[in-house]
Amino acid sequence: MNSARSPRIAIVGAGVGGLACARGLQLHGLSVTVFERETSSTARWQGGMLDLHVPTGQAAMRAAGLFPEFLALARPEAQELRALDPVTAAVLHHEAPADDERSAPEIDRGQLRGLLLGSLEPGTVHWGQSIRSATSLDDCTARLRFGDGTAEEFDLVVGADGAWSRVRPALSGAVPAHLGTTMVETWIDDVDTGHPALARLVGEGTLVAKVGSTMLSAQRNSGGHLRVYAALDVPPDWHEAAGVDLADASAVRAYLLAQFEGWHESLLDLLRHDGEFVNRPLYVLPVGHRWDHVPGITLVGDAAHLMPPFGIGANLALVDGTDLATAVATHASLDEAVRAYESVMLPRATAGARACAELAEIMTAEPVLDVDAARQRLNEQLLSPERTVGQR
Repeated sequence: MNSARSPRIAIVGAGVGGLACARGLQLHGLSVTVFERETSSTARWQGGMLDLHVPTGQAAMRAAGLFPEFLALARPEAQELRALDPVTAAVLHHEAPADDERSAPEIDRGQLRGLLLGSLEPGTVHWGQSIRSATSLDDCTARLRFGDGTAEEFDLVVGADGAWSRVRPALSGAVPAHLGTTMVETWIDDVDTGHPALARLVGEGTLVAKVGSTMLSAQRNSGGHLRVYAALDVPPDWHEAAGVDLADASAVRAYLLAQFEGWHESLLDLLRHDGEFVNRPLYVLPVGHRWDHVPGITLVGDAAHLMPPFGIGANLALVDGTDLATAVATHASLDEAVRAYESVMLPRATAGARACAELAEIMTAEPVLDVDAARQRLNEQLLSPERTVGQR
């Protein structure tokens, strides 16, 4: 990028999309500051496994110069999928990856975030910095107003702050809508030694049992850790109508077991262990969400294209981040760079959101989900060259 001075670039949010953007900018010799409201990198658990796809997530890791490090942490064996009959626990569908299969290896989200954080220059991330709002100014810059009431101006503000982005209102009036499904999450530690029957049931990857959109799933994470998800067609505040205190694990467990009454005992055992439960309503932005270009501000990841949790959104967030960094480094001005990035990102996000919608319909209508076929359809949509910025 040709400039008399290094542009002042701020990224709001230290998730994987924002960090991938920061890494890409620093690789190109550009300065960047990341503002994150969490107080540290270990302030909270970062979520389950992510399967990084060849044309998006893996391409982003190559662009970030971190592909070998990613492969060292990734778990190709976790691409295994088992779909069971909810009543008999009979195996309805089984996908076992070949020894050399690397189309979508899994990695803990926390490990991926840690890898990206560790690649940044010290002091890049300013922890404990919440954002109230972002505003575009007449001179094509943008102002960030922080939670403490102070403000600072930048040549570019990148909103990477997720579903409830404080930056998005500067570009769009869109607000996430509840998908109609709420997931209740729990977890089991030391599954191999403490719960060997569940370890055998789940296998190395993901287990799914469902009737329509009512689903129990379990996902093997690294370190003998198992995440369990109960998906129900209930509103976000289902617990209030049911008179269930979310802090009362016994009450939540009893409610869930009642919802899955009649399911096989081995599947119900995924919910019977002692442990906490977390309510996770699913929200989405409209398919095809877009905005008119606003100088000085743009979005990456869930802030731009919030989708159901089928692994597509995280992959797009990573490639959004590296694409934006490439555009900034290879265009004459920030405004040209952002326009080029948005011209590619927005249609790519629409394709991804449509693929997610198709997956949601398949999961509801079909007794078995063929993930390989669904992933191939997705990659065919996202591999077209007009959906990339620069060479990766």
